[in-house]
Amino acid sequence: MQTSPFRTVEERKVEREQKREAVLRAAVRLFNTHGFHAASLDDVAASLGVSKPTIYHYLGNKDQVLFECVTRGIEQLRDAASAAREHPGSGLDRLRSFLRHYAEITMGDFGRCVIRTSDEVLSAESADRFRELKREIDGAMRALIAEGIADGSIAPVNVKLAAFTLAGALNWPARWHRTDGGESAETVATQMVDILTGGLAPR
Repeated sequence: MQTSPFRTVEERKVEREQKREAVLRAAVRLFNTHGFHAASLDDVAASLGVSKPTIYHYLGNKDQVLFECVTRGIEQLRDAASAAREHPGSGLDRLRSFLRHYAEITMGDFGRCVIRTSDEVLSAESADRFRELKREIDGAMRALIAEGIADGSIAPVNVKLAAFTLAGALNWPARWHRTDGGESAETVATQMVDILTGGLAPR
């Protein structure tokens, strides 16, 4: 049977998604390295050897590209929160599971972009949605803390303050951790969570 020289609809779809993913990853790495204002879509296009209209074709304008990057990071954090709810053990065990994944994600490309992106660089509409998504992650962390307090595995603490403290500490590796040497993101995440959650256990 002769093989058709033409690609199927499914093959074209897969190819498009692969190209879109390549553009998105090139963009997020430039945003993380140079900052949103300093990085341009021309830089993204040049890094891939494509034209600037190609970027528009796959992702849209610069604001849309950045919003896609931070949304991807938020989705990873959301998935981590969902997985933590299914984690066996106590409330503290589930919180620790979420925090380890949270830290690992924020040391990755898209999670790092979430931490490094301020609302002000996005359009008003995108900024509002970005804040809403971040509140969702904060709410998930608070819920896990509250569940640990309820089952006695976490000492009674101010849930809001505890969530801010944990997130604040775990957001910092997004600014100083490097993937080209030193300890892995997994190792850093585990060590930090051990330190941070030591004070949450009942005495």
